[in-house]
Amino acid sequence: MRAWTAALATVAAAAALLGPAPEEHAALRAAIARGRGVVVLPPGRIALTSELLIPPGSAGLEIRGSAQGTVLWAAPEFDGRALIRCERASNIALRGFTVDGNRAALEQRQPLPPSNRTFAAFYRNNGILAVETRGIVIAGVRFREVAGYPVLISRSRDVLVERAVIENSGSRTSGGRNNASGGILLEDGASAFTVRRCELRNVSGNGIWTHSRFDAPRNRDGVIEENRFDTLARDAIQVGHAVNVRVERNSGARIGYPVELVDMESGAIPVAIDTAGDTERCLYADNRFEEINGKCIDLDGFHHGEIRGNRFVNRGPPEAYPYANVGIVFNDSHPHTRSDSITVTGNRLEGLLYTGMFVIGPGHTIVNNRFLNLNRARCNDSRARFGCYNPAGDPQLLETGIYLGRGVLRPNPARNSRIENNRITGYKMGDRCIAAAPGVELAGIRISGNQCSE
Repeated sequence: MRAWTAALATVAAAAALLGPAPEEHAALRAAIARGRGVVVLPPGRIALTSELLIPPGSAGLEIRGSAQGTVLWAAPEFDGRALIRCERASNIALRGFTVDGNRAALEQRQPLPPSNRTFAAFYRNNGILAVETRGIVIAGVRFREVAGYPVLISRSRDVLVERAVIENSGSRTSGGRNNASGGILLEDGASAFTVRRCELRNVSGNGIWTHSRFDAPRNRDGVIEENRFDTLARDAIQVGHAVNVRVERNSGARIGYPVELVDMESGAIPVAIDTAGDTERCLYADNRFEEINGKCIDLDGFHHGEIRGNRFVNRGPPEAYPYANVGIVFNDSHPHTRSDSITVTGNRLEGLLYTGMFVIGPGHTIVNNRFLNLNRARCNDSRARFGCYNPAGDPQLLETGIYLGRGVLRPNPARNSRIENNRITGYKMGDRCIAAAPGVELAGIRISGNQCSE
Protein backbone atom coordinates (compact mmCIF):
# COMPACT_ATOMS: atom_id res chain seq x y z
CA MET A 1 0.00 0.00 0.00
CA ARG A 2 2.83 2.42 0.78
CA ALA A 3 4.38 1.81 -2.64
CA TRP A 4 1.03 2.38 -4.33
CA THR A 5 0.37 5.58 -2.37
CA ALA A 6 3.85 6.79 -3.24
CA ALA A 7 3.19 6.13 -6.92
CA LEU A 8 0.02 8.20 -6.80
CA ALA A 9 1.85 10.97 -4.97
CA THR A 10 4.49 10.94 -7.67
CA VAL A 11 1.78 11.26 -10.32
CA ALA A 12 0.23 14.19 -8.48
CA ALA A 13 3.61 15.87 -8.08
CA ALA A 14 4.23 15.47 -11.79
CA ALA A 15 1.07 17.44 -12.55
CA ALA A 16 3.00 20.70 -12.31
CA LEU A 17 5.10 19.54 -15.24
CA LEU A 18 2.16 18.51 -17.43
CA GLY A 19 1.48 21.51 -19.61
CA PRO A 20 0.97 22.07 -23.30
CA ALA A 21 4.43 20.70 -24.18
CA PRO A 22 4.38 16.95 -24.96
CA GLU A 23 6.11 14.80 -22.36
CA GLU A 24 6.26 11.11 -21.56
CA HIS A 25 4.78 11.28 -18.05
CA ALA A 26 6.75 8.34 -16.72
CA ALA A 27 5.11 8.30 -13.29
CA LEU A 28 1.60 8.23 -14.74
CA ARG A 29 2.50 5.46 -17.17
CA ALA A 30 4.13 3.44 -14.41
CA ALA A 31 1.01 3.70 -12.24
CA ILE A 32 -1.22 2.50 -15.10
CA ALA A 33 1.24 -0.28 -15.95
CA ARG A 34 0.59 -1.88 -12.56
CA GLY A 35 -2.75 -2.93 -14.02
CA ARG A 36 -4.79 -2.77 -10.83
CA GLY A 37 -6.07 -0.35 -8.21
CA VAL A 38 -7.13 3.26 -8.73
CA VAL A 39 -5.13 5.82 -10.71
CA VAL A 40 -6.32 9.41 -10.29
CA LEU A 41 -5.21 11.54 -13.22
CA PRO A 42 -3.57 14.90 -12.50
CA PRO A 43 -5.64 18.03 -13.07
CA GLY A 44 -5.22 20.14 -16.18
CA ARG A 45 -4.19 19.21 -19.69
CA ILE A 46 -1.99 16.16 -20.20
CA ALA A 47 -0.29 16.28 -23.59
CA LEU A 48 0.34 12.82 -25.02
CA THR A 49 2.65 11.83 -27.84
CA SER A 50 1.90 8.11 -27.51
CA GLU A 51 -0.76 5.84 -26.03
CA LEU A 52 -1.52 5.37 -22.38
CA LEU A 53 -1.33 1.58 -22.44
CA ILE A 54 -3.26 -0.64 -20.06
CA PRO A 55 -1.12 -3.77 -20.35
CA PRO A 56 -2.45 -7.25 -21.14
CA GLY A 57 -3.47 -9.12 -18.02
CA SER A 58 -4.56 -6.02 -16.16
CA ALA A 59 -7.46 -6.76 -13.84
CA GLY A 60 -9.39 -4.44 -11.55
CA LEU A 61 -7.92 -1.14 -12.76
CA GLU A 62 -9.78 2.19 -12.54
CA ILE A 63 -8.50 5.37 -14.19
CA ARG A 64 -10.32 8.38 -12.81
CA GLY A 65 -10.18 12.05 -13.73
CA SER A 66 -9.20 14.69 -11.22
CA ALA A 67 -11.96 16.49 -9.36
CA GLN A 68 -10.49 19.71 -10.77
CA GLY A 69 -10.80 18.36 -14.32
CA THR A 70 -8.42 16.35 -16.50
CA VAL A 71 -8.00 16.61 -20.29
CA LEU A 72 -6.02 13.99 -22.20
CA TRP A 73 -4.84 15.88 -25.28
CA ALA A 74 -3.29 14.35 -28.38
CA ALA A 75 -0.22 16.40 -29.24
CA PRO A 76 0.38 17.15 -32.93
CA GLU A 77 3.08 14.46 -33.00
CA PHE A 78 0.85 11.86 -31.31
CA ASP A 79 1.46 8.38 -32.71
CA GLY A 80 -0.85 5.60 -31.63
CA ARG A 81 -4.04 3.68 -32.18
CA ALA A 82 -5.81 5.49 -29.32
CA LEU A 83 -5.07 7.83 -26.44
CA ILE A 84 -5.99 4.98 -24.07
CA ARG A 85 -5.66 1.39 -25.27
CA CYS A 86 -6.24 -1.90 -23.51
CA GLU A 87 -6.08 -5.45 -24.83
CA ARG A 88 -6.76 -8.78 -23.16
CA ALA A 89 -7.62 -7.13 -19.85
CA SER A 90 -10.55 -7.47 -17.43
CA ASN A 91 -12.59 -5.27 -15.10
CA ILE A 92 -11.35 -1.93 -16.39
CA ALA A 93 -13.13 1.33 -15.48
CA LEU A 94 -12.51 4.74 -17.07
CA ARG A 95 -14.37 7.62 -15.47
CA GLY A 96 -14.77 11.35 -15.34
CA PHE A 97 -12.20 12.94 -17.67
CA THR A 98 -12.05 14.57 -21.12
CA VAL A 99 -10.38 13.28 -24.27
CA ASP A 100 -9.33 15.90 -26.83
CA GLY A 101 -8.23 14.18 -30.05
CA ASN A 102 -6.80 17.28 -31.77
CA ARG A 103 -8.56 16.39 -34.99
CA ALA A 104 -7.26 19.43 -36.83
CA ALA A 105 -3.72 18.10 -36.56
CA LEU A 106 -4.32 14.35 -36.71
CA GLU A 107 -7.13 13.71 -39.18
CA GLN A 108 -6.18 11.19 -41.86
CA ARG A 109 -8.24 11.27 -45.04
CA GLN A 110 -9.10 7.60 -45.62
CA PRO A 111 -11.91 5.29 -46.72
CA LEU A 112 -13.60 2.60 -44.66
CA PRO A 113 -11.38 -0.44 -44.04
CA PRO A 114 -11.39 -3.37 -46.47
CA SER A 115 -13.78 -6.17 -45.58
CA ASN A 116 -11.05 -8.45 -44.19
CA ARG A 117 -9.77 -5.97 -41.58
CA THR A 118 -11.25 -4.90 -38.29
CA PHE A 119 -11.86 -1.24 -37.60
CA ALA A 120 -9.61 -1.58 -34.54
CA ALA A 121 -6.69 -2.63 -36.72
CA PHE A 122 -7.36 -0.06 -39.43
CA TYR A 123 -8.11 3.24 -37.68
CA ARG A 124 -5.59 5.20 -35.64
CA ASN A 125 -6.06 8.32 -33.52
CA ASN A 126 -9.05 6.91 -31.63
CA GLY A 127 -10.08 8.00 -28.14
CA ILE A 128 -10.45 4.76 -26.13
CA LEU A 129 -9.75 1.38 -27.74
CA ALA A 130 -10.52 -1.93 -26.01
CA VAL A 131 -9.73 -5.27 -27.67
CA GLU A 132 -10.48 -8.71 -26.21
CA THR A 133 -11.39 -7.17 -22.89
CA ARG A 134 -13.93 -8.63 -20.49
CA GLY A 135 -15.61 -6.10 -18.28
CA ILE A 136 -15.03 -2.47 -19.26
CA VAL A 137 -16.90 0.60 -18.00
CA ILE A 138 -16.60 4.00 -19.69
CA ALA A 139 -18.66 6.45 -17.66
CA GLY A 140 -18.93 10.23 -17.67
CA VAL A 141 -16.12 10.68 -20.19
CA ARG A 142 -16.27 13.60 -22.65
CA PHE A 143 -14.77 13.35 -26.13
CA ARG A 144 -14.10 16.19 -28.53
CA GLU A 145 -12.28 16.57 -31.83
CA VAL A 146 -11.41 12.88 -32.11
CA ALA A 147 -10.26 12.01 -35.62
CA GLY A 148 -11.09 8.29 -35.40
CA TYR A 149 -13.59 6.68 -33.04
CA PRO A 150 -14.00 8.20 -29.58
CA VAL A 151 -14.94 4.70 -28.34
CA LEU A 152 -13.98 1.53 -30.23
CA ILE A 153 -14.71 -1.85 -28.61
CA SER A 154 -13.56 -4.96 -30.46
CA ARG A 155 -14.09 -8.65 -29.57
CA SER A 156 -15.02 -7.74 -26.00
CA ARG A 157 -17.85 -8.57 -23.61
CA ASP A 158 -19.55 -7.11 -20.53
CA VAL A 159 -19.27 -3.55 -21.82
CA LEU A 160 -20.94 -0.46 -20.35
CA VAL A 161 -20.70 2.97 -21.96
CA GLU A 162 -22.85 5.54 -20.19
CA ARG A 163 -23.17 9.31 -19.95
CA ALA A 164 -20.45 9.82 -22.55
CA VAL A 165 -20.54 13.12 -24.44
CA ILE A 166 -19.11 13.12 -27.97
CA GLU A 167 -18.89 16.19 -30.14
CA ASN A 168 -17.16 17.44 -33.28
CA SER A 169 -15.54 14.08 -34.09
CA GLY A 170 -14.85 11.88 -37.12
CA SER A 171 -12.68 12.07 -40.21
CA ARG A 172 -13.34 12.16 -43.95
CA THR A 173 -12.53 10.38 -47.16
CA SER A 174 -10.16 11.85 -49.72
CA GLY A 175 -13.25 13.29 -51.40
CA GLY A 176 -14.32 15.14 -48.26
CA ARG A 177 -17.23 12.84 -47.31
CA ASN A 178 -17.68 11.03 -44.02
CA ASN A 179 -15.98 7.65 -43.61
CA ALA A 180 -18.33 6.42 -40.84
CA SER A 181 -15.97 7.43 -37.99
CA GLY A 182 -16.68 9.76 -35.09
CA GLY A 183 -18.96 7.80 -32.77
CA ILE A 184 -19.17 4.64 -30.64
CA LEU A 185 -18.39 1.36 -32.41
CA LEU A 186 -18.68 -2.20 -31.12
CA GLU A 187 -17.35 -4.84 -33.51
CA ASP A 188 -16.43 -8.44 -34.20
CA GLY A 189 -18.62 -10.27 -31.75
CA ALA A 190 -19.02 -7.73 -28.97
CA SER A 191 -21.49 -9.16 -26.46
CA ALA A 192 -23.37 -8.27 -23.29
CA PHE A 193 -23.01 -4.56 -23.98
CA THR A 194 -24.98 -1.49 -22.94
CA VAL A 195 -24.69 2.02 -24.37
CA ARG A 196 -27.01 4.41 -22.59
CA ARG A 197 -27.65 8.09 -21.84
CA CYS A 198 -24.88 9.31 -24.12
CA GLU A 199 -24.99 12.54 -26.14
CA LEU A 200 -23.53 12.78 -29.63
CA ARG A 201 -23.34 16.09 -31.47
CA ASN A 202 -21.75 17.05 -34.77
CA VAL A 203 -20.45 13.59 -35.62
CA SER A 204 -19.40 13.17 -39.23
CA GLY A 205 -20.11 9.41 -39.42
CA ASN A 206 -22.28 6.93 -37.52
CA GLY A 207 -23.33 7.65 -33.95
CA ILE A 208 -23.65 4.29 -32.15
CA TRP A 209 -23.28 1.07 -34.07
CA THR A 210 -22.31 -2.57 -34.12
CA HIS A 211 -20.33 -4.07 -36.98
CA SER A 212 -18.72 -7.41 -37.80
CA ARG A 213 -16.82 -8.73 -40.76
CA PHE A 214 -18.70 -11.29 -42.82
CA ASP A 215 -16.94 -14.30 -41.27
CA ALA A 216 -16.66 -12.87 -37.73
CA PRO A 217 -19.02 -13.69 -34.82
CA ARG A 218 -22.17 -11.63 -34.66
CA ASN A 219 -22.57 -8.99 -31.97
CA ARG A 220 -25.15 -10.10 -29.42
CA ASP A 221 -27.13 -9.40 -26.28
CA GLY A 222 -26.89 -5.62 -26.31
CA VAL A 223 -28.88 -2.55 -25.30
CA ILE A 224 -28.73 0.90 -26.90
CA GLU A 225 -31.05 3.13 -24.92
CA GLU A 226 -31.87 6.73 -24.00
CA ASN A 227 -29.12 8.27 -26.10
CA ARG A 228 -29.47 11.65 -27.79
CA PHE A 229 -28.18 12.60 -31.25
CA ASP A 230 -27.88 15.96 -32.98
CA THR A 231 -26.44 16.54 -36.46
CA LEU A 232 -24.83 13.42 -37.92
CA ALA A 233 -23.96 12.92 -41.58
CA ARG A 234 -24.51 9.15 -41.58
CA ASP A 235 -26.62 6.93 -39.26
CA ALA A 236 -27.63 7.82 -35.73
CA ILE A 237 -27.82 4.12 -34.79
CA GLN A 238 -26.86 1.06 -36.79
CA VAL A 239 -27.34 -2.53 -35.64
CA GLY A 240 -25.06 -4.62 -37.80
CA HIS A 241 -24.65 -8.41 -37.87
CA ALA A 242 -26.31 -8.91 -34.51
CA VAL A 243 -28.54 -11.08 -32.37
CA ASN A 244 -30.81 -9.92 -29.55
CA VAL A 245 -30.11 -6.19 -29.49
CA ARG A 246 -32.64 -3.73 -28.07
CA VAL A 247 -32.74 -0.14 -29.35
CA GLU A 248 -35.12 1.79 -27.13
CA ARG A 249 -36.07 5.35 -26.17
CA ASN A 250 -33.35 7.09 -28.16
CA SER A 251 -34.00 10.50 -29.70
CA GLY A 252 -32.39 12.85 -32.15
CA ALA A 253 -32.58 15.49 -34.83
CA ARG A 254 -30.82 16.47 -38.07
CA ILE A 255 -29.78 13.05 -39.31
CA GLY A 256 -28.05 13.34 -42.70
CA TYR A 257 -26.55 16.76 -42.07
CA PRO A 258 -24.46 18.65 -42.96
CA VAL A 259 -25.35 17.67 -46.51
CA GLU A 260 -21.81 18.16 -47.81
CA LEU A 261 -20.50 15.33 -45.59
CA VAL A 262 -23.04 12.71 -46.73
CA ASP A 263 -21.22 9.91 -48.58
CA MET A 264 -23.61 9.37 -51.45
CA GLU A 265 -20.75 8.31 -53.72
CA SER A 266 -20.67 5.10 -51.66
CA GLY A 267 -24.44 4.86 -51.40
CA ALA A 268 -24.38 5.66 -47.67
CA ILE A 269 -27.88 7.08 -47.37
CA PRO A 270 -28.30 8.46 -43.84
CA VAL A 271 -30.69 6.54 -41.59
CA ALA A 272 -32.05 7.27 -38.12
CA ILE A 273 -31.99 3.54 -37.22
CA ASP A 274 -30.12 1.34 -39.68
CA THR A 275 -29.51 -2.40 -39.96
CA ALA A 276 -26.84 -4.46 -41.74
CA GLY A 277 -25.54 -8.02 -41.97
CA ASP A 278 -27.51 -10.93 -40.51
CA THR A 279 -29.61 -9.37 -37.75
CA GLU A 280 -32.33 -11.24 -35.88
CA ARG A 281 -34.41 -11.21 -32.71
CA CYS A 282 -33.89 -7.48 -32.29
CA LEU A 283 -36.29 -4.79 -31.05
CA TYR A 284 -36.43 -1.12 -32.11
CA ALA A 285 -38.97 0.55 -29.81
CA ASP A 286 -40.12 3.99 -28.63
CA ASN A 287 -37.44 5.99 -30.43
CA ARG A 288 -38.07 9.60 -31.50
CA PHE A 289 -36.31 11.36 -34.38
CA GLU A 290 -37.01 14.45 -36.43
CA GLU A 291 -35.51 16.10 -39.50
CA ILE A 292 -34.17 13.01 -41.26
CA ASN A 293 -32.44 13.56 -44.58
CA GLY A 294 -32.63 9.90 -45.62
CA LYS A 295 -34.53 6.88 -44.27
CA CYS A 296 -36.26 6.53 -40.92
CA ILE A 297 -35.54 2.80 -40.50
CA ASP A 298 -33.61 0.47 -42.80
CA LEU A 299 -34.17 -3.24 -42.15
CA ASP A 300 -31.42 -4.65 -44.37
CA GLY A 301 -30.85 -8.21 -43.15
CA PHE A 302 -33.33 -7.80 -40.29
CA HIS A 303 -35.57 -10.81 -39.65
CA HIS A 304 -37.66 -12.32 -36.84
CA GLY A 305 -37.79 -9.04 -34.90
CA GLU A 306 -40.05 -6.14 -33.94
CA ILE A 307 -40.35 -2.43 -34.78
CA ARG A 308 -42.71 -0.85 -32.25
CA GLY A 309 -43.89 2.58 -31.15
CA ASN A 310 -41.28 4.71 -32.95
CA ARG A 311 -41.94 8.24 -34.18
CA PHE A 312 -40.29 10.13 -37.05
CA VAL A 313 -41.29 13.63 -38.14
CA ASN A 314 -40.03 15.99 -40.86
CA ARG A 315 -41.39 19.53 -40.74
CA GLY A 316 -39.19 21.42 -43.22
CA PRO A 317 -39.91 22.16 -46.88
CA PRO A 318 -39.27 19.31 -49.34
CA GLU A 319 -36.09 20.97 -50.59
CA ALA A 320 -34.53 20.53 -47.12
CA TYR A 321 -34.15 16.76 -47.68
CA PRO A 322 -32.05 16.20 -50.83
CA TYR A 323 -31.29 12.58 -49.83
CA ALA A 324 -34.82 11.70 -48.69
CA ASN A 325 -35.88 8.10 -49.16
CA VAL A 326 -38.67 5.66 -48.27
CA GLY A 327 -39.56 5.74 -44.56
CA ILE A 328 -39.18 2.07 -43.53
CA VAL A 329 -37.31 -0.18 -45.95
CA PHE A 330 -37.01 -3.97 -45.94
CA ASN A 331 -33.82 -5.11 -47.70
CA ASP A 332 -31.73 -8.21 -48.36
CA SER A 333 -28.06 -7.35 -48.96
CA HIS A 334 -26.72 -10.19 -46.81
CA PRO A 335 -26.63 -13.36 -48.94
CA HIS A 336 -27.69 -15.68 -46.11
CA THR A 337 -30.74 -13.78 -44.88
CA ARG A 338 -34.12 -12.65 -46.10
CA SER A 339 -36.82 -10.41 -44.67
CA ASP A 340 -39.01 -12.76 -42.67
CA SER A 341 -41.47 -12.53 -39.77
CA ILE A 342 -41.11 -8.86 -38.86
CA THR A 343 -43.70 -7.08 -36.71
CA VAL A 344 -44.18 -3.36 -37.40
CA THR A 345 -46.76 -1.88 -35.05
CA GLY A 346 -47.70 1.43 -33.44
CA ASN A 347 -45.21 3.56 -35.37
CA ARG A 348 -45.82 7.08 -36.65
CA LEU A 349 -44.03 8.52 -39.70
CA GLU A 350 -44.98 12.02 -40.73
CA GLY A 351 -43.95 14.46 -43.45
CA LEU A 352 -42.02 12.09 -45.73
CA LEU A 353 -41.22 13.00 -49.32
CA TYR A 354 -41.98 9.59 -50.75
CA THR A 355 -43.54 6.22 -49.83
CA GLY A 356 -44.05 5.29 -46.19
CA MET A 357 -42.92 1.66 -46.30
CA PHE A 358 -41.32 -0.86 -48.69
CA VAL A 359 -42.06 -4.52 -47.86
CA ILE A 360 -40.61 -7.79 -49.15
CA GLY A 361 -40.68 -11.33 -47.79
CA PRO A 362 -43.16 -13.49 -45.86
CA GLY A 363 -44.72 -13.64 -42.43
CA HIS A 364 -44.94 -9.96 -41.52
CA THR A 365 -47.44 -8.21 -39.24
CA ILE A 366 -47.92 -4.54 -40.14
CA VAL A 367 -50.69 -3.15 -37.96
CA ASN A 368 -51.84 0.04 -36.24
CA ASN A 369 -49.23 2.35 -37.78
CA ARG A 370 -49.68 5.97 -38.85
CA PHE A 371 -48.11 7.08 -42.14
CA LEU A 372 -49.12 10.74 -42.37
CA ASN A 373 -48.58 13.47 -44.97
CA LEU A 374 -46.70 11.17 -47.36
CA ASN A 375 -45.40 11.84 -50.87
CA ARG A 376 -44.71 15.50 -50.34
CA ALA A 377 -42.58 15.31 -53.50
CA ARG A 378 -45.82 14.55 -55.38
CA CYS A 379 -44.36 11.63 -57.29
CA ASN A 380 -44.69 10.78 -60.01
CA ASP A 381 -46.53 13.93 -61.06
CA SER A 382 -43.54 16.16 -60.13
CA ARG A 383 -40.80 13.95 -61.53
CA ALA A 384 -38.95 16.91 -63.07
CA ARG A 385 -38.71 18.71 -59.73
CA PHE A 386 -37.68 15.91 -57.34
CA GLY A 387 -36.46 13.15 -59.65
CA CYS A 388 -38.93 10.52 -58.47
CA TYR A 389 -36.58 7.80 -59.67
CA ASN A 390 -38.21 4.38 -59.95
CA PRO A 391 -36.37 1.16 -60.84
CA ALA A 392 -37.47 -0.52 -64.04
CA GLY A 393 -40.71 -2.38 -63.46
CA ASP A 394 -41.62 -0.51 -60.26
CA PRO A 395 -43.40 2.64 -61.48
CA GLN A 396 -45.27 3.17 -58.19
CA LEU A 397 -42.37 2.62 -55.79
CA LEU A 398 -42.16 6.24 -54.56
CA GLU A 399 -45.80 7.30 -54.73
CA THR A 400 -47.64 4.90 -52.41
CA GLY A 401 -48.32 4.49 -48.71
CA ILE A 402 -47.11 0.87 -48.44
CA TYR A 403 -45.40 -0.75 -51.43
CA LEU A 404 -45.18 -4.54 -51.70
CA GLY A 405 -42.05 -5.50 -53.60
CA ARG A 406 -40.63 -8.58 -55.31
CA GLY A 407 -37.20 -8.50 -53.62
CA VAL A 408 -34.10 -6.39 -54.08
CA LEU A 409 -31.00 -8.47 -54.84
CA ARG A 410 -32.89 -11.80 -55.12
CA PRO A 411 -36.52 -12.89 -55.48
CA ASN A 412 -38.38 -12.63 -52.16
CA PRO A 413 -41.83 -11.23 -52.86
CA ALA A 414 -44.12 -9.90 -50.17
CA ARG A 415 -46.53 -12.66 -49.17
CA ASN A 416 -48.35 -14.41 -46.30
CA SER A 417 -48.58 -11.24 -44.19
CA ARG A 418 -51.10 -9.00 -42.43
CA ILE A 419 -51.50 -5.30 -43.22
CA GLU A 420 -54.32 -4.06 -41.04
CA ASN A 421 -55.69 -0.96 -39.30
CA ASN A 422 -53.04 1.43 -40.55
CA ARG A 423 -53.81 5.08 -41.24
CA ILE A 424 -52.24 6.46 -44.42
CA THR A 425 -52.58 10.06 -45.59
CA GLY A 426 -50.86 12.26 -48.14
CA TYR A 427 -50.75 13.21 -51.79
CA LYS A 428 -53.19 10.95 -53.68
CA MET A 429 -53.09 8.36 -50.91
CA GLY A 430 -56.80 7.79 -51.39
CA ASP A 431 -55.95 6.11 -54.70
CA ARG A 432 -52.38 4.95 -54.03
CA CYS A 433 -52.62 3.71 -50.47
CA ILE A 434 -51.24 0.17 -50.83
CA ALA A 435 -49.72 -1.04 -54.10
CA ALA A 436 -47.85 -4.10 -55.28
CA ALA A 437 -45.05 -4.58 -57.76
CA PRO A 438 -45.90 -6.50 -60.93
CA GLY A 439 -45.89 -10.20 -60.15
CA VAL A 440 -46.64 -9.87 -56.42
CA GLU A 441 -49.75 -11.83 -55.54
CA LEU A 442 -52.09 -10.13 -53.08
CA ALA A 443 -54.20 -13.21 -52.49
CA GLY A 444 -52.05 -14.43 -49.61
CA ILE A 445 -51.79 -11.02 -47.90
CA ARG A 446 -54.55 -10.00 -45.49
CA ILE A 447 -55.27 -6.31 -46.08
CA SER A 448 -58.13 -4.87 -44.02
CA GLY A 449 -59.21 -1.93 -41.91
CA ASN A 450 -56.71 0.54 -43.35
CA GLN A 451 -57.82 4.19 -43.59
CA CYS A 452 -56.46 5.99 -46.66
CA SER A 453 -57.06 9.61 -47.58
CA GLU A 454 -55.54 12.72 -49.14
